Amino acid sequence: MTQPHDPAAEDGRDEPRPSELIGAALGGAARRAGFSDDSGRSTQTVVWGAMGGWRGILESVLPSLAFVILFTLFPEPLVLSLGVSVGLAAVFTIVRLVQKSPPSAALGGLIAAGAAAMLALWTGRGADNFVPGLITNAVYGTAMILAALIGWSLIGLAAGFLMGEGTAWRADRRKRRAFFWLGIAWGVLFLLRLSVQLPLYLTDQVTLLGTLKLVMGLPLFAPMVAVTWLVVRALYPRAG
Repeated sequence: MTQPHDPAAEDGRDEPRPSELIGAALGGAARRAGFSDDSGRSTQTVVWGAMGGWRGILESVLPSLAFVILFTLFPEPLVLSLGVSVGLAAVFTIVRLVQKSPPSAALGGLIAAGAAAMLALWTGRGADNFVPGLITNAVYGTAMILAALIGWSLIGLAAGFLMGEGTAWRADRRKRRAFFWLGIAWGVLFLLRLSVQLPLYLTDQVTLLGTLKLVMGLPLFAPMVAVTWLVVRALYPRAG
């Protein structure tokens, strides 16, 4: 029986490098998000899988959309718009649990919605419902760009472990350059969201902030996934 490839064993090390642990985690996350090591899959299939299909789109959009609409129509009491938003996230999670489908996406949305709602209720500011999203964009954007600049693109780590070559892509100039620019592009996307949404948060423009969060969400995420997969397909042509 063939044993799985173990870079640490080849180098005589008992423990894997941090880059290998991160890469394996990112590769696993990419696989759970709908990517696979089959470079022959169509781009449409990959993008649709990454978004989670119709269910994933509804889970991503409806809680935020409900908050924006209700807050615009009924800014007080704040608990109304927050309660409906968290309630929708809870319903999606319960449905997944009942149907015994992977609840990770909906559960993550529920936790994020709950944490944001608690913060907003504590401060009494509807804009604080978007603080977790702002933090996420700042952290992801900064991490993506810094990792790319030091030669360890997070996109490259995810793709390398997803496609079964680990960190070997760093020895290939073509792959290293492609993953560098993909990492920069993803980082710019997150920081672009932050640069647009942060001023609206600081000026308490809740309705516009919520609307732009939706507009800069899946509509920008889907094309970036498509471009990323097209590059990966070019770098890892299907065998045979």
